[in-house]
Amino acid sequence: MTVIVRDLRPEVRADAEGFSLVRRLAIPFMLSTPESVLHNLTHSHPDSRFTQLVAEEDGEIIGTAQVSIAHDSPEPGLGSANVYVRPDRTRRGAGTLLARTAEERLTALGARKIYTWVLDEPANRAFAERHGYRASRSAYFLRLDLANGTLPPLSDPPPGVELRTAADFAGDPRPMFELDAEVTSDEPSDIDTEFTDYEAWLAESWRHPLLDLDLTMVAVVDGRPAAFTAAYTDGAGRYGTAMTGTARAYRGRGLAKLAKNASLHRARDAGYTEAFTGNDTGNAPMIAINKWFGYEVCATEVRHVRELG
Repeated sequence: MTVIVRDLRPEVRADAEGFSLVRRLAIPFMLSTPESVLHNLTHSHPDSRFTQLVAEEDGEIIGTAQVSIAHDSPEPGLGSANVYVRPDRTRRGAGTLLARTAEERLTALGARKIYTWVLDEPANRAFAERHGYRASRSAYFLRLDLANGTLPPLSDPPPGVELRTAADFAGDPRPMFELDAEVTSDEPSDIDTEFTDYEAWLAESWRHPLLDLDLTMVAVVDGRPAAFTAAYTDGAGRYGTAMTGTARAYRGRGLAKLAKNASLHRARDAGYTEAFTGNDTGNAPMIAINKWFGYEVCATEVRHVRELG
């Protein structure tokens, strides 16, 4: 049995299906569908040089890698390569081949550092260390049982605040772009991010097939989006929070909690049974909010970095 690594073929439906299956098996806390796989490949910003690799054994996709340059970071030369292998297909060399191919691609693009997320399990961390990566920051995956859990009761917005859905901004999403850009720039991360390209944001984020505009809730103050929670759904009972945050001028008023609670209630009413989210382990305020909702930590991942050259 021989393992090979190649680029995902967007014109072959089985490639996207195989890629998505590996992601769901290896990291079930993140939503993935064949449509989202193809969207990420075909709508990522050209400057990111985004690539999806697959490891194939006897015609079966057993591993994947997402490779890109952090084009929206003010610091040049930062790359990322996230490698996942099916849990029942490990120890075949797929992970090593994927990591080596990703590193070669990024080196050719001028990357000086490569970042990768690794599940906080002994075998995964040992793999990263063997390949020259050192541990950096960590993050939690959290899960909420929507089918059997109890959500906090809904509350009315405070005076001057209105709850809307993202669908209400479909005619002009620019206010949502501006809020997303501000919130994302303040997210704890090894790589600073600056959203400046509205058209790219529309293509990559606003039109993402997992984004549910009817479940994405927005707290509006004086006609301006002040806080939001972005909801992803996969059509198979799973709901994920892609981002929750508040504009700087409105923080400390509970608006993000208000929006997320409304979104979770809508998701449960729509038949979604599981909710997932993720938090940097140092983001104590958001972790506290999620535990208030009933989320429980289900896994931890650790970001690793390797400096090239």
